[in-house]
Amino acid sequence: MVIGDSNHNASAYIQIHGYLQFRTLSFLRDSGETNEFPSTYYGLCSTVRPLQVQADLPAASSSIPPPIIRSSGFSPTVPKERRASNVFTKHWILHSTVQIENIITSDEDQSMWEASRQALSAFNFSDEEKDKILGKAFGLVHSPYWGEERKTEVPRYETVNAVLDYLRSLNLSDDDLSKLLKKFPEVVGCKLEEELKANVKILDKQWGITGKSLRNLLLRNPKVLGYNVDCRGDCMAQCTRCWVRF
Repeated sequence: MVIGDSNHNASAYIQIHGYLQFRTLSFLRDSGETNEFPSTYYGLCSTVRPLQVQADLPAASSSIPPPIIRSSGFSPTVPKERRASNVFTKHWILHSTVQIENIITSDEDQSMWEASRQALSAFNFSDEEKDKILGKAFGLVHSPYWGEERKTEVPRYETVNAVLDYLRSLNLSDDDLSKLLKKFPEVVGCKLEEELKANVKILDKQWGITGKSLRNLLLRNPKVLGYNVDCRGDCMAQCTRCWVRF
């Protein structure tokens, strides 16, 4: 390569730089940092041949900035989705625990809370998961589902158990209920007669949804159990609980 030939130097720079960037992306892909290869890198690297790279690299390397590979601080073998989920879960546990402890202060409240936890014991939830379900269901932890309407209260074993028994009567197994509670924990805080039972009757009378069809619907969209308004297109700003979403 002739150093004084500016066009040739520019061509070598583009080829070598493209090659190094491609190798950087290869490393990041293999380590789980990215699954994508911008098409421009394929174009740049398609013209690079190993012998040409070896010949041009010594002369061009002085003007080419080295690729920067930043470590995220996590093990590259752990998927990014799991890392984000783990961080979020830990943050939620710390935040929600503080909220619950600020409300559950008396011995009576603590006794009621532990009893309500026991009502969820059939589902093999961790204590943190039980706290999440009960906290969201009874307003101790903020949930967008309720908006500003949910009054904070300490759950009672009888209330939680009555909801679970009713849901079992709808042909939902404990495995079904476990999935439903993870998707819609607020259900145990809904009113049994005015919301749960009333909505199941609506689904039967207006849409003929019962039995196996009802079970499939509840596993897919359990929030229908808590609908209590129908704006009929004239929004009432209670969208999370509106039948218009059905």
